[in-house]
Amino acid sequence: MFTRDEAQKIAQKVIGYSTFPECQVSVTASGQAYTRFANNGITTASLGLRQNVSVTVTRDAKTGSYAADDLDDASLRAAVKKAEELANLAPPNSERLAALGPQQYPRTFDLDERTAKARAPEMIPHVKTIIDIALKQKLVAAGLIERTHRVTAVANKTGLFGFHEAADSQLTTTVRMADGSSSGWAGQPSTRIAELDSAKLGAVASEKCAQWKNAQRIDPGNYTVVLEPTAAADIVRLIESGFSGRNTEEGRTFLSKRGGGTMLGEKLFPEFITLRSDPFDPRQPSSPWTGDLLPAKAITWIDKGVTANLAYDRYWATKTGKQPTPGGGGRGGGGGFGGGGSLQLDGTETPLESLIAGVERGLLITHFWYIRGVNPQTLQQTGLTRDGVFLIENGKITTPVLNFRFLESPVRLLKNTTKVGQAIRVRGLEGGMMIAPALVATDFPLPSISDAI
Repeated sequence: MFTRDEAQKIAQKVIGYSTFPECQVSVTASGQAYTRFANNGITTASLGLRQNVSVTVTRDAKTGSYAADDLDDASLRAAVKKAEELANLAPPNSERLAALGPQQYPRTFDLDERTAKARAPEMIPHVKTIIDIALKQKLVAAGLIERTHRVTAVANKTGLFGFHEAADSQLTTTVRMADGSSSGWAGQPSTRIAELDSAKLGAVASEKCAQWKNAQRIDPGNYTVVLEPTAAADIVRLIESGFSGRNTEEGRTFLSKRGGGTMLGEKLFPEFITLRSDPFDPRQPSSPWTGDLLPAKAITWIDKGVTANLAYDRYWATKTGKQPTPGGGGRGGGGGFGGGGSLQLDGTETPLESLIAGVERGLLITHFWYIRGVNPQTLQQTGLTRDGVFLIENGKITTPVLNFRFLESPVRLLKNTTKVGQAIRVRGLEGGMMIAPALVATDFPLPSISDAI
C-alpha cells in the first residue's frame, strides 16, 4: 500500500511524462482479505493486493485515458504515451471544462488500522461461531467475511492533489435446511471489523431458516409490507439517478415537470422522509471528493418530504448558472449523488417489532436480489424477494410464504411509506450500501410468485 508521499511522487512522475497541457492522474492500491465458507466448512481464503495508475490527458478539448498495473518507469511512460495517442484520435468534447486547481479536501473518518490489517486469525472465529450455531440446529451455513483496505490519490498539472485511505469489512451468511427446503439470511457491514457480531448474525439467519420452513403459497397482489433495513436499502438507493439536475431539467427524471421545469421545492413525500448524503458519518466510508474532484460536503436531497436539492456536475452548473453540487463524496460524476456509499434515509427509535405490531395484514420481507431497471424515468425496478418472507396478521408473524417478484420504484415506495424504524448501515446482495431504516409501506406490487428458495 502507498503512503501519501509515495502516491504523490508517483503521480508527479506521471504528470512529468506528459507533453499535453492537461494531465490528471489517479493512483490506487487496494488490499482484500476474505474467508468463504459453505456446507459448514471453510472453502476459500485469500489475500489480494492490487495497484493501478490511470492517466487522462487533454489538449484542444480532445481527451484520452489509459491505465497501467505495472508501476516501473517504462510502464508509466508507455501509459502516458498511449493516453496521448488516444487523445489525438478522439473528437473534441464540447462540454469539456478547464481542470480544477488546488482543492482543500475534507478529512473523513474511514480508517481503522485493525480492519485494514485483518487476516484469517481475525476472521475464522466469526466463521466458527456461525457454523457452530448452524450445526447445533442441524442446519447448513454458508457465507463470506472480508475486509478491504484502499488507498486513492488524485493529482493534476494545475497543482490539485488529494489523498484518501479507507478500510471496511462485512460478514454475511445464508443458512439452509439440509434438504435445501428453507433459507435464512443475515449480514452486517462495518468500518470496524471488531464490531461484527457473528453470534447475532448466525442466530438471525438460523431463526429465519427455521421459521420459513414449509412456506405457503398466497395470492400475488399489492400488499402492505414491512421491509427490513436491507430490503429498504435495496430499493431506496436506486433513487440516486432521479436527482440529476441535468436529466431533470431536460425532462428525463421523476422530478421533471411536464412542459418544463422541475419539482425542486415541492413536497412529494411524507414529512418524516429525509434523504441525505453525509461523507463524514463514521459508520460508512466515503471519498472526500466527488467524481468532478470537488470537495465532498453533506447535503440533503429530501428534507421532511420536500425535494431540497438536485445534483449538478461542473459542466451543467456552469451552463445553467448554478453551483455544482458536491453530493457527499463518490466516484460517479454528476449523474446523481456522486456515489461513495454516503446515502442515508433518516429513521426513528422505533424497533422492527413495533413496526410489525402495527400492521393488520401484510408481509415482512428480508431482502431482495436480482434487481433490474424497468423504467428509467419513473425508476421502476423489478426483482425477487429472498431468504424469508412472512405473512403478518393482526400485528404478528403467522405464516411463511413463498417468494415473489416485485415491481416497484423507490419514488413510489417512499411516497407510500407510513412508518420508519431504526436506521442502520446495510449492504445488499448486489453490493449497494447505505444507512437505512426498516419501513412500512402500503400498496407494494408483488405481481407473481417465485417458487425458488
